[in-house]
Amino acid sequence: MALIKHEFPILERDTAQDAIIMPNRGGQYSFPEKCVFAFLEDAVDRFAINNGCEEITFFESITKNYPIYKTIYNGEEVCFCQAPCGAAAAVQILDFLISYGARYIIACGSCGALHPFDENEIIIPTSALRDEGASYHYIEPSRFIEIDPRAVAAIKKAADQAGIPYEECITWTTDGFYRETKEMVKYRMEEGCQVVEMECSALAACAQFRNAVFGQILFTADTLAELDKYDERDWGKSSYEKVLDLSFKAVCNL
Repeated sequence: MALIKHEFPILERDTAQDAIIMPNRGGQYSFPEKCVFAFLEDAVDRFAINNGCEEITFFESITKNYPIYKTIYNGEEVCFCQAPCGAAAAVQILDFLISYGARYIIACGSCGALHPFDENEIIIPTSALRDEGASYHYIEPSRFIEIDPRAVAAIKKAADQAGIPYEECITWTTDGFYRETKEMVKYRMEEGCQVVEMECSALAACAQFRNAVFGQILFTADTLAELDKYDERDWGKSSYEKVLDLSFKAVCNL
């Protein structure tokens, strides 16, 4: 265990596993090992209601409570919950889920296209550029983080079984939604990033630090591929149910 100091605070971290505040508050709950973490608005709650899923507990935050549900999918026990937007908020809940037993996690959500993808295309990130702050509190600094190949393989298998086409690519994870300037987007494109979102690299770092398996399914929403012609399209909303189902299929492959 070591406290690593640096000129820039964001690059300082402590390698100790335990902190003063830990997500597990005395072993109150026991979650299934397989978990779906969905950035899909109220599609998560609709799925729970329509399928009579059990609410195990909820994650309490300053803005709202996030119910954590349990279901049986293809004969496997799976927990699932809505994920909040932004790396720091999402990692806080992911760490909570892992602390109570989640070990195999598939996240799903939308992304912005940096390549001329159509809307609602399925994207499987194989690595993520770490342009957010949360990941640097968990693992050593690096420009990219690799997504666990076991999770990538499970997602690909599920997509192949369902006959759903997909693209594998590098994603750019950023905290600065309103700082995606023309020059920055062009720079990220030149680095090989084909989509952009706000959580993937941080979630991958948290899972790696806690010895959990993590992967993510993305679907294209808005597009920044033409720097002078931004198009929000329909934010990929028609993909919600399909991607949620694909996430359950994928986590059952782990």
